[in-house]
Amino acid sequence: MMIDIPGFILAIKAGDMQEAADILGRYTNLPAICGRVCPQEKQCEQVCKLGKAKNFEPVAIGKLERLVADWALENQDFSTLSQSTQPKIGKIAVIGSGPSGLTVAGDLAKLNYEVIVYEALHDAGGVLTYGIPEFRLPKRIVKKEIQSIEALGVTIETNVVIGKTITMDEIMNEFDACYISVGAGAPNFMGIPGTALNGVYSSSEYLTRINLMHSYEFPKYDTPIKRSKNVVVIGGGNVAMDAARSAKRLGAEHVSIVYRRSLEELPARIEEYHHSVEEEINYHWLTNPIEYMNDGHGNLNGVKCIKMELGEPDQSGRRRPVPIKNSEFTIEADTVIEAIGQGSNKVLLSTFPELKLTKWGYIEADPKTGETSIPGVFAGGDIVTGAATVILAMGAGKVAAVQIDKYVQEKKQTPVTTKV
Repeated sequence: MMIDIPGFILAIKAGDMQEAADILGRYTNLPAICGRVCPQEKQCEQVCKLGKAKNFEPVAIGKLERLVADWALENQDFSTLSQSTQPKIGKIAVIGSGPSGLTVAGDLAKLNYEVIVYEALHDAGGVLTYGIPEFRLPKRIVKKEIQSIEALGVTIETNVVIGKTITMDEIMNEFDACYISVGAGAPNFMGIPGTALNGVYSSSEYLTRINLMHSYEFPKYDTPIKRSKNVVVIGGGNVAMDAARSAKRLGAEHVSIVYRRSLEELPARIEEYHHSVEEEINYHWLTNPIEYMNDGHGNLNGVKCIKMELGEPDQSGRRRPVPIKNSEFTIEADTVIEAIGQGSNKVLLSTFPELKLTKWGYIEADPKTGETSIPGVFAGGDIVTGAATVILAMGAGKVAAVQIDKYVQEKKQTPVTTKV
């Protein structure tokens, strides 16, 4: 996703925050979110020319984006945004209100489409709401960004499960096109002995209970969560960091991350790793769990692990972890959180068998257009790529918005012929 970085930074330098906000708004619908959670150190800041110069660090592009976006959220009145009085070009359904869905919805609304976003949960935002903790992405920021999308004329309907509440046939009949962006929210599990014990969570369930269902305020809210003393998190991505740091905030005395590779291979943002170290999260490098221990009453009381060493590179290009014989040991734990990736949403896909999927169960879509195997159905974000970054999901939404507009325009220009 391209942004005029020199342009908005020069506007900041000139003291014109409104101009800086306007420049950002031409390229992104969620700048306050991007400025907080996107891995700038691996993207825009990585190629910053100043950062490549001797004895210089790259410009803090992400922090400047956040500065401008926060200014805009505090100083702009979204209720005054004008909407076109011209007849709508067409009607588009967006399934899923995560970063990809919100992006395509905003861009199409700007092009004068009627857009309805369907969200299965009771709050909009997708992973921005249920997956990323408050301390990393305040929910008031997410809500304000969503309000800015709604101010463009976008309608968001929550508690709607496509395939259950509304069928895909109804969507196809009522709308000119639809965009599927339901994310990859189905958790993967280790599948080792003891997975069914009390105290074993997926990161999806654990973070959703905290972020969306406010389980930390039980019984004020209905959904409880176990208050733990010793927590072990399995995995090395940003989600593992979020889970570990959340557990610490819930009062756990000891929180450990178990990762089967070394620090050099850690996929999480280095910034998140440093935060976790500051918060006294422990690490077991080159370690893999092999069994969850039962206290005899169906509750978890430990994680049996084995030490690993790095062998030859695997398909990802990283060296494959290999178990070291006779190196087993046990970590005391009353809670385990598995943060080892997520799979595709089966509810919607199971009701839409005509949709072609990849061998991994994700929607097969053209990365250059978002087009799927069904005309008029587009898809993007994690449901296509698997779990990835917010900025990649947003980029897919921007690509799809252009192609959806093209598709609808061409469809309306094509004459309808009838047989006599």
